[in-house]
Amino acid sequence: MLTKGDPMNKPIMMDLRVAPLKDVVRQLCEPESCKEVCRAPMHDQPMPSIPALTEIVDRLKGILFPGYFGDSEVTPESLTYYIGAGLDRVYRLLIEQIKRGYCFLCRFNGEEDCDDCQEVAVDLATRFITILPHIRALLATDVQAAMAGDPAAKTPGEIIFSYPSITALTHYRIAHELYHLGVDMIPRIICEMAHSKTGIDIHPGAEIGNHFFIDHGTGTVIGETSIIGNNVRLYQGVTLGAKSFPKDAAGQIIKGLPRHPVIEDDVIIYSGATILGRVTIGKGSVIGGNVWVTESVPPGSRLTQQRPSSQLFSGGEGI
Repeated sequence: MLTKGDPMNKPIMMDLRVAPLKDVVRQLCEPESCKEVCRAPMHDQPMPSIPALTEIVDRLKGILFPGYFGDSEVTPESLTYYIGAGLDRVYRLLIEQIKRGYCFLCRFNGEEDCDDCQEVAVDLATRFITILPHIRALLATDVQAAMAGDPAAKTPGEIIFSYPSITALTHYRIAHELYHLGVDMIPRIICEMAHSKTGIDIHPGAEIGNHFFIDHGTGTVIGETSIIGNNVRLYQGVTLGAKSFPKDAAGQIIKGLPRHPVIEDDVIIYSGATILGRVTIGKGSVIGGNVWVTESVPPGSRLTQQRPSSQLFSGGEGI
């Protein structure tokens, strides 16, 4: 008779464990189960690499803000070599990642044959590299806006190196240009990398002008079709979202429609404010904290919560 501790018991126990495991494996491999969640690679191309995209962004930060990121000992004499070597590495990595993103969506776009993937990737990476001076110029205005808008800021260097707003905007401005070039998948990944670090969620499709600052930033959401003018300041917890999602005759959400707010120049939106739908916040307006806005407001508006009232009662009288 076998006892509990008898070695002869082990094969029997293993058989009892293997049987249900085999059944689970069979179920997980069924075509119907895999239909929506398994990736069928096209043209033997792997998915975009998060480590490679992280290196691309980190190297771009070193190029856009030399001395603050990457090699902190870069000098005016070594700057040309440093930026040239960094750009060469970014260019090569970016071509590969763009190609992966392009091939990843071939199946969804109905393209069974995309022999031009490499050629498209080289063209898009080249065009992106030429935009970097423009990206740096915009980021410089964002640093200026933080310096002007935050009394706690001591130096531009402090803002560049430590402010979550600049981290999020660096990722966004890189991703935004890739988005407009028609690069697939990668722009959203780059923005989500910053979202996970800072709590600031900016869709790469949003249009944001110069001198933009998000003070504190945690919980800020800026939707895909938002349009933000110049010299706009947001505080933590602001939502620029959609009010509703129109559907087609089949009941599917219609994508790509303008559904997020338009924020004109010189607007300030305080913490916790929620602005929904394709409404316009007029130039120079101030939106107070925790205000809910679903209609357009004219230029120069001041929206605040209703002031609380205080009343005294005696012995329950008046209640």
